Amino acid sequence: MTTDSATAPVRLAIDGAVHNYRGGRQIGPISFTARVGQIVGLVGSNGSGKTTTFRMVTGLATVDDGAIEIDGVPVRPGHLPAGTTAMVEEPGFYAWASGRDNLRLAAGSDRDRVNWIDATLDEVGLAGAADKAVNTYSQGMRQRLGLARVLLSRARLILLDEPTNGLDPAGIRWLRDLLRNLAGSGTTIVVSSHLLHELQLIADTLVIVSAGRVLLAGETGSVCSGYESLESVYLDLIDSGTR
Repeated sequence: MTTDSATAPVRLAIDGAVHNYRGGRQIGPISFTARVGQIVGLVGSNGSGKTTTFRMVTGLATVDDGAIEIDGVPVRPGHLPAGTTAMVEEPGFYAWASGRDNLRLAAGSDRDRVNWIDATLDEVGLAGAADKAVNTYSQGMRQRLGLARVLLSRARLILLDEPTNGLDPAGIRWLRDLLRNLAGSGTTIVVSSHLLHELQLIADTLVIVSAGRVLLAGETGSVCSGYESLESVYLDLIDSGTR
């Protein structure tokens, strides 16, 4: 876990952000910050508001109240903020194209990104499958390709929704090391996962959400203090809220 990020500048600031769905369902208010070089673990069940929060940060969902800023710049609906990338839900690809060609399409006309493709494929362990069609990939390989697309952007802020899907234990350990290295180089990462023990291992701070609201947020050690595990913290909070 990175430990020198606690006093770093704030990269992502979510201040009372709310998204209203048709039919009256509301997500928010959500408030938390993510600093430069920090890994923030977002914890919650399906439907708790994690994905909507990611969509608000990336401009895919409107911020109907409150505010979200990245490096001091307000997020605008319909615009992916500069220096930001995300892998939300299972990544989609052109199934009949190769892994390398999918990354070429993602790189567009950015020459630097095109030049990084081979190194990025090697970094995620897909160098040997780079020219195979994605429809021959296993779920774990598609997940790695999704991570390659994220890495190709060289973003300052990365949002990852369930990035361990399809990864075997070795792959999960590889991802853990990758995220730590990225954070160590100054990248800010917000990651949601149902593997709570993984979040406890890698996250500097934790944000626990339920029913579209933050139940608890703080440094990982503080959040888990007095409990056997993050799972115990989460289940205790949820149980308390249903009494």
